[in-house]
Amino acid sequence: MQTVQLALGSEPFVPLLQDLLAHSDACQITAVAKPDPKKPGVLVVNDEALDRLARPLEHPERIVLITQNDAQRLARAWEAGIRCVLFDSDPPRTIMLAVLAAALRVRSPNEAIPLAHIPHVVPNSCRKR
Repeated sequence: MQTVQLALGSEPFVPLLQDLLAHSDACQITAVAKPDPKKPGVLVVNDEALDRLARPLEHPERIVLITQNDAQRLARAWEAGIRCVLFDSDPPRTIMLAVLAAALRVRSPNEAIPLAHIPHVVPNSCRKR
């Protein structure tokens, strides 16, 4: 289970996003005023929270940025190495999927926890006879 730090302030979609993520067994959600990059897991941030993070960003692949559709903001995210950027106008379900994808990208710092194994199963209808 990945820890997800939500540093989104008072965005109107936050309660719904928290509810959607709470129904996933893959995440432990924590709402924070300031994300702590020293803690493992995913950081979901808005522009203000991103500005409070030290540069260069350590492990930017675990950051999900929710921002406005603005060329300067997008360029700043790109230059920081952030792979996952969503707009504040995107539906909460889309944001949830991005957070879950980031959680899959992040490896557990605890080696005792194995990575997920997803077997490839070929349905009987697709097998050669």
